[in-house]
Amino acid sequence: MTAPGQALAVHGSGSSVFAGADVCAAAGFRLRPRGHAAAFDDDVWRFDDVDGISVQMSGSGQTRMDFTAISDPRWRLAAKEYLFARLAPGHPEVAVLPRAFRVPLTLTSCSKRLAEAARWMNWLTARHVPSLGGVSQDHCDCYLAERRQRKDRAGTVTGTLDESVARVAAAVIIELACYGELLSADRYRDGFTPWNGRSSSQVAGMRPPAENKTRVVGQEILQPALAAALYLTATIGPHLVALPPQVRQRRREHARLSEAAIDPGRLGEVLRHHAETGLPLEATRDVNARARLQQGWDPADPLLNVSFTALAREAGAGRIRPASLAAVRPLIEQALALVGTAKPWGRQAAHVSRADGAGTAAWTLPLDERDIRDLAGYAHTACLLLTAALTGMRESELMELRHGCRTTSQHGDGMIRYRLASKLIKGQPLGGTEEEWVVIEAVHDAVGLAEQLSRCIRAQGDLIFGRFSFDLRYPWLRAWVNGPAGQRLGLTLIPGDAVTLRMLRRTLARELAYRPGGLLAAKIALKHVSVATTEGYAARPGGAQSKLLAEIAEDEAGRNLQITLTEFRNYQNGIMPAGPGARELTEFFATVDGNLASHAAAPPNVVASDQHILNLLSKRAGVLHLATANYCWFTDPSRALCLKLAGTPAAGKPLAGMCDSARCPQATHHPCHRPAWADTVTSTTAFIGALGRTRTAERDRLQAELDRAQHVLTSIDTATHPAGRKAGEHADER
Repeated sequence: MTAPGQALAVHGSGSSVFAGADVCAAAGFRLRPRGHAAAFDDDVWRFDDVDGISVQMSGSGQTRMDFTAISDPRWRLAAKEYLFARLAPGHPEVAVLPRAFRVPLTLTSCSKRLAEAARWMNWLTARHVPSLGGVSQDHCDCYLAERRQRKDRAGTVTGTLDESVARVAAAVIIELACYGELLSADRYRDGFTPWNGRSSSQVAGMRPPAENKTRVVGQEILQPALAAALYLTATIGPHLVALPPQVRQRRREHARLSEAAIDPGRLGEVLRHHAETGLPLEATRDVNARARLQQGWDPADPLLNVSFTALAREAGAGRIRPASLAAVRPLIEQALALVGTAKPWGRQAAHVSRADGAGTAAWTLPLDERDIRDLAGYAHTACLLLTAALTGMRESELMELRHGCRTTSQHGDGMIRYRLASKLIKGQPLGGTEEEWVVIEAVHDAVGLAEQLSRCIRAQGDLIFGRFSFDLRYPWLRAWVNGPAGQRLGLTLIPGDAVTLRMLRRTLARELAYRPGGLLAAKIALKHVSVATTEGYAARPGGAQSKLLAEIAEDEAGRNLQITLTEFRNYQNGIMPAGPGARELTEFFATVDGNLASHAAAPPNVVASDQHILNLLSKRAGVLHLATANYCWFTDPSRALCLKLAGTPAAGKPLAGMCDSARCPQATHHPCHRPAWADTVTSTTAFIGALGRTRTAERDRLQAELDRAQHVLTSIDTATHPAGRKAGEHADER
């Protein structure tokens, strides 16, 4: 092993210790059969033949490192030595360096490092810095200040870039000092350490985020977007998948037809058949009509939109030659005047229920081949949107879904479990880790539809979604929904705000955490998504769905704190809780209020902050569970009515499905629950009114439910309005 001092002596000669090295072998990358490795001496390192490159990386430019972007040849060599060391920390020349990193960087991270190194070194060149040895702290500060600026194409500063950009830029500057002993052509001066040894995160001013910065998708966008995706996958998809095979079959038949000139007599028979049956002539594609206009056709020519290829095929010929067109033109024009034209596919489309429930409509208007590909693309994007929104899968994980990834299993309880097999990419070794997601049936069916559609939209081998840009595909889907086709089918308009896959994952975590306060879409049972996600965690505790559950748990904790704070503020404003657990909750709030009063009276006599209040409420918030029409303060399992009814008094969570909040001593009702109870009163009253005179048993049962619901409703109203109760009185329904 070479000691650091020996390495310096070698570097003094100007030759790199990595000269002639195989980068892939040093980094431990396996090559595909007959694949080409990246050589250190090459100015462009290509990793396309590395086995295990993820779908997300392939074709993205991250498998190619082009060092020619660095103008100075000396610094180009320095960048190669630096990135070689980051890729292969176990190399003998790297392992002995005291400040070298011991964990290899991924190819993606190295690509970003190279881009930042090129910016830094070219910036130095533009400022006539002759050597890295001349770099000072002022250079570092000045460059980083400029790197933080967001500029438009004209070079005008328009804002500030995210702190993560500055962190990577600072990391490159700092790490070049860490690997200075390896740099043979040029290096920083001895003893120079950028920013005096501070980390790149400290230099960039990054702090641990207090909360997830990713925005959630608003309900005004999520509801119509998911409704449209469900409609396309469940209603339109089964009809659509039948068309591409028919198109391919017709292409094969047409390819076998003779190229001989068309027989006018046979064409006359075809046209007479159209006239007798009223069957429209096939319309040519819009692109063909535009090409004819460019060739000098008269826009008023009646044959402008007629497909001559289709007529030739019906007549048993390959095509109608231009020289033959003049002879058959009168026959075509005569038939055209009687039957007109129409696109060939979907002429007799089945009727389906409109998305808005306003009757039925043909699932499609007549289509040509281009229309079919476009509609297949929209449906394919709908499958992608639905899968992402209801599983929380990341972009890299969705790209790894392949044909045959869907599995089902029958369980003894009569339930079917649906699973998707893919790979974990983020934070995993090159090639990823095999993983499985437990999903709901709607997702399973959507992926199956996408699998069928992938064959007609530029399929990438056996990949279902392949490499995609959701930022491009989603606006296309939204434009179709908001356009004539989507509105004809009764789909709700989707607002134009941006939607990303990260936002969909964040939204799923928030929706599951805040249930039952929100629903992903009217047709999706949110509890089914929650059960599938939880089962996925139980099956693979360290897998992908465990990470999603961690996000959900974090949101649940924040939700509970905010709800508890809201109810405490209501208490301070005289709006009391109702229900059997109201007195106990009010006493707790009174204790907190007294604590705050004593805090305010003590020096320095300031009002307690919200954070101090949250600290006092956090323990009670930790036992809060949401039900549809009440809050459950699960402080003592032995007192929980649902657990007594189920015979499981030692359970760790309440059974929301068996909740009887009107009798449970740990349940409370609040103003936010009033609509649910009011709906119960209204619907039960209607049911009773519709019963016949002889159904006395049913009437008595419903009347008891109505009396209980009305009592809860009255208690909520009494607790909500301070004037309606005496001092110290609680709306207790025990």
